[in-house]
Amino acid sequence: MEEKIIIAGFGGQGVLSLGQLIAYAAIHDGLEVTWLPSYGPEMRGGTSNCSVVVSDKQVASPVIAKPDCLIAMNKPSLFKFESRVKEGGIIIINSSLTDIKAKRQDVKAYYIDANDIALEAGNVRTANIAVLGAYVKLRGLFSADTVKQVIEQQFAAKPKVIPANLKAFELGYNKFD
Repeated sequence: MEEKIIIAGFGGQGVLSLGQLIAYAAIHDGLEVTWLPSYGPEMRGGTSNCSVVVSDKQVASPVIAKPDCLIAMNKPSLFKFESRVKEGGIIIINSSLTDIKAKRQDVKAYYIDANDIALEAGNVRTANIAVLGAYVKLRGLFSADTVKQVIEQQFAAKPKVIPANLKAFELGYNKFD
């Protein structure tokens, strides 16, 4: 098993954190993983993406030419990376910030109103966690319980934000029943 993921958006959307959470879930489950961030010089608002490779074997390279999955948190990210997704792959699109549909017919596109879900969860900054929930449900690489444990561990220093993050995860996870 090997899953190659590109997560893209702009700074401040939690793109890198989303990739890290996937990586930590893989580590939790005893899998091999690489996480490679890429971002512009701006802290917020600049381009940001990361590549995550999860495998049951040693990962040879963190560089991804053809991802199995693209998570596009905004329209420019969809434009930039859609063509790279391998045939039969999936694209998860934050439809709160992207009013267009994926053009490709040889991939499966899923649309999630991540920003709206984040508001429903009680914290606008949890849009990335809503997308994480959708990703976990759609790909089935990790159990929801594993990812909830990882969320609790990673936010342990900020316990006040844990409930909203767990709620955003659940709402995103249950979006695709």
